[in-house]
Amino acid sequence: MSIYDFEVITINGQRQTLKPYKGQVMLIVNTATKCGFAPQFIGLEKLYTTFRDQGLIVLGFPSSQFMNQELENNTDIAKACKLDYGVTFPMFAKIDVNGSDAHPLFKHLTAESPGLFNTKRIKWNFTKFLVDQHGKVVKRFAPSDTPEKIESHIRALLKK
Repeated sequence: MSIYDFEVITINGQRQTLKPYKGQVMLIVNTATKCGFAPQFIGLEKLYTTFRDQGLIVLGFPSSQFMNQELENNTDIAKACKLDYGVTFPMFAKIDVNGSDAHPLFKHLTAESPGLFNTKRIKWNFTKFLVDQHGKVVKRFAPSDTPEKIESHIRALLKK
């Protein structure tokens, strides 16, 4: 199964696959609006606005699996992302990223790019996965890796 075949639900409740992003560099992030890393939304938005015309798409997937740091419903999440952080990149419905109920997309991402000590679990909010134009997961970034630290990796992929 290709990464583009995974079905996701937008923050507004529409089902789609990742096919619309085929040919683009994707930065896929599990997010939480009440997390201490939430200011990274600003840096992620900056990456998106800076590089979207060159082929970057940032995709946000809210999760409440880490100390319940996400708002209760998708409508409130969308409002907080837009009003508090100016997010314009695509956001998706709240999902699980770990465990038996983990979304298949995140099972795929963690299998393709395990974390430290080859762990497949996501450690915390704002774990980021960089996917190339062909759908290959090329790098996993820790929650503490700021969007600014990822910029050089994005630039390198966009030049390919």
